[in-house]
Amino acid sequence: MLLLLLLSALADLRTDRIPNGFILLGIACGIVGSLISGRGPSDILASVFLAFLLMYPLYKIGAFGAGDVKLFVLIGSFQNIREVAAVLAGAFVIGAGFSLVKLAVEQNGRERLQYFFSYLREICRTGHWKVYGEDLKQDYHTYCKNKIHFTVPILFSVVCRIGGLF
Repeated sequence: MLLLLLLSALADLRTDRIPNGFILLGIACGIVGSLISGRGPSDILASVFLAFLLMYPLYKIGAFGAGDVKLFVLIGSFQNIREVAAVLAGAFVIGAGFSLVKLAVEQNGRERLQYFFSYLREICRTGHWKVYGEDLKQDYHTYCKNKIHFTVPILFSVVCRIGGLF
């Protein structure tokens, strides 16, 4: 699992994409390994489904990419529900730390807060969700300045969880 997460993070950093082959291989290995170790099919399905359910709404509003959702499904094939929840919580904390560092380096905290509140006002005004940051994708430089590759916090969270840090 760690090797596939590392390769996925490296691919994401290099190309902004995670090859589906990594994901499919990881899910297959996770299911087979989990079955061999005695996890029942319903337990595996429950953790995979929970990972998807927790991440999909964040994908739909543009907060996360499809690869991030698929990585959590991969993790769910290896880990039980409790472990998936712990890795998810850890990834959010680590990702928040990365985001704070990025805001400090880019010195665009005020701009990002204004954009975020503008986004929320637009949702309240129209009553409809829209994809967060979609309008920034036309300017690739601005888009890159305002994003982190969440695959890295996911990888770090799994490493910390396996290492017993949380």
